[in-house]
Amino acid sequence: MTPLSVDVTRDPDGDPDLPLPTYATQGAAGADLHADTGGEAITLPPGGRALIATGLRVALPLGYEMQLRPRSGLALRHGITLLNSPGTIDADYRGPLGVILINHGSEPFEVTHGMRIAQAVIAPVVRANWVEVEELGLTARGTGGFGSTGR
Repeated sequence: MTPLSVDVTRDPDGDPDLPLPTYATQGAAGADLHADTGGEAITLPPGGRALIATGLRVALPLGYEMQLRPRSGLALRHGITLLNSPGTIDADYRGPLGVILINHGSEPFEVTHGMRIAQAVIAPVVRANWVEVEELGLTARGTGGFGSTGR
């Protein structure tokens, strides 16, 4: 498989020694993103949330998005997840790459400088041509939703 090239720059005030997004294993779908806290820990109280900088900016090829996803270990051990999961970074966005973390755990959690805080998954985008019609086609499911298929 040939990797997709994604241009990355560092924020001018960011830490130049933090790693670029990295895949932990050969089969990993998500590349780890690291917190750029400026050297100071950020404490998330239970129920607290914060936008955590990565110190990076990206230029995705047109037709792709970057999905920001939680790290399973942080979620399982500490109740830390992403508030808008998956977060979407569009191909035309050039601003700072930040991650909105929330603490669903029962203890305060410290986000330390360089900590792996999220995963970035690059995915193709399919755009729709929205067509208004008089009626939608019928299906066996119909209008059943929110648990209707589990009965």
